[in-house]
Amino acid sequence: MVAHAPRWYLMFAAGIFLTVSFVASIVNSILNPSPGGLQPIFQGKPNVSKVAFACNVFWGEEYLPEMLATLDKNNIKITFFIGGSWARRFPEHLKQIAAKGHEIGNHSYSHPHPNAIGKQKNKEQIQQTEQLIKELTGYKTTLYAPPYGEYNDIVLEAAAELGYKTILWSIDTIDWQRPAPAVIHNRVMKKLHNGAIILMHPTAPTVQALPGLIAAIRERGYTITTVSDILD
Repeated sequence: MVAHAPRWYLMFAAGIFLTVSFVASIVNSILNPSPGGLQPIFQGKPNVSKVAFACNVFWGEEYLPEMLATLDKNNIKITFFIGGSWARRFPEHLKQIAAKGHEIGNHSYSHPHPNAIGKQKNKEQIQQTEQLIKELTGYKTTLYAPPYGEYNDIVLEAAAELGYKTILWSIDTIDWQRPAPAVIHNRVMKKLHNGAIILMHPTAPTVQALPGLIAAIRERGYTITTVSDILD
């Protein structure tokens, strides 16, 4: 009988891989800047008391209704980065996000490792998702969140040549690990700053943490808004 690694071990290993990949991408960008000076965007204006929620959606559709209800209740619009293959499976969820006035970004079509594919394949991932989102909502995406936070010169150039800004984050909830809501809350609040881009996903603990997190951020004097708003 073949032994299977426990789930906690697989999640821990995945977390280590993503962290190393993200740090390596940053180091690579510093040591080997793009010839055209291209860089991803990690945060918005440092002199304005605004933060943006950036929610990557490739799963977790069962938690979206409650998340959207909480955002509605607090009169907040955020940015949802949508995976194309997810949108094809759940078009009504995407239409609901758009109907409520949230900003929609592009999160690739099949969630590949961007650094492992060429420029044309990166473009195809973005374009396929862009076309589908436009067909379903009429919305033309212009912000791109690369899967895994991966990027190199080729990834940045592919996005820029299609008219996209590449968006990463300055605060990571790491909610895909499903920590306790209090952990998510503390991860955000201890790093809160002007122009922060706060990365999240539709998960049960995120939905549970969201009301208190919104209240705490506002108590600190920040406005919660979209990624485009903190960049403009």
